[in-house]
Amino acid sequence: MCVRLLILAMMAVASAAYAEPRRLRAGEAVPFSHAPCSLLDGPPCAPYICSLLDDAGPCMSEIDHPIGQNLQVTVMTVPPEDKADWYRRPEHDLDNLGDLFAALRSCWTPPARDVARAGMQMSVMFSFNRAGMPIAPPRVTFASQDAPKEARDIYLKAINDSLNGCLPMKLTKGLGGAIAGRPIMIRYVDNREPGEGAGPVR
Repeated sequence: MCVRLLILAMMAVASAAYAEPRRLRAGEAVPFSHAPCSLLDGPPCAPYICSLLDDAGPCMSEIDHPIGQNLQVTVMTVPPEDKADWYRRPEHDLDNLGDLFAALRSCWTPPARDVARAGMQMSVMFSFNRAGMPIAPPRVTFASQDAPKEARDIYLKAINDSLNGCLPMKLTKGLGGAIAGRPIMIRYVDNREPGEGAGPVR
């Protein structure tokens, strides 16, 4: 019995040392790319790893977790008030997915109000290379069903112009290597209402 307890204790210490757990302080937000979850949860998730003797939880692993195959981000034309920081382009090279998504959100310039369509949604998919340039032009994967072709063309042009105006994305070597060739899907939502700014949104 004592031998089993000793082996379990040694395994717990080894696990804790490998994971390098960092205790979350009271009130601290869980970092974007390290949201703790159960080992039984489906992807994407980053399971936390702690010592079996550690009951003060929660803790989180500082090891590098693989990036999922499908990276998705939503871009609102009018950012939610409580998420304004998500729409500010970082002033440094993009080092993680949070930085990349903030840069993509900050790039968005919607169509002029006189040609805009209220509630219009369009999703595009593309990939970056290691240098932060698209491998191919964005491909439309979804557009509001009731939107006429003219509206779709207007929004696709706005999307292409917005992305081209931000290129190249200044990725760190680590992030560039991690996302190169992986599909990135961006969903654009024009949530402007009549009266927000000059001119109508039809």
